Amino acid sequence: MPKAKDATLPTPRGIRRACKKELYRAIKRMKIHISDNLLKQGEQLYYHKVIGNLIWIHENHSNRKLLCQWWEREVSEELATLWEIDQDKLNHAFRDGFGG
Repeated sequence: MPKAKDATLPTPRGIRRACKKELYRAIKRMKIHISDNLLKQGEQLYYHKVIGNLIWIHENHSNRKLLCQWWEREVSEELATLWEIDQDKLNHAFRDGFGG
């Protein structure tokens, strides 16, 4: 029986890099500067949220709209508070960069 092409879960390194890239795209679209310290805290926050929901995220990896909705519910409020920016603006920038 052949195995599915994407049956394995991503590695922690791959997850960390993807989180960093997604946040970079959102920040770039908002045309703002986030200090290195706050950026690292935001990346850690996002990474831990993804690790905590890894099975669900992996099962829905092809549904970008659903993943964006999860991000808006679970991640964006804490990130907006940490970075002291407007949550709606952050959500729009993330959705625009992520493709959902």
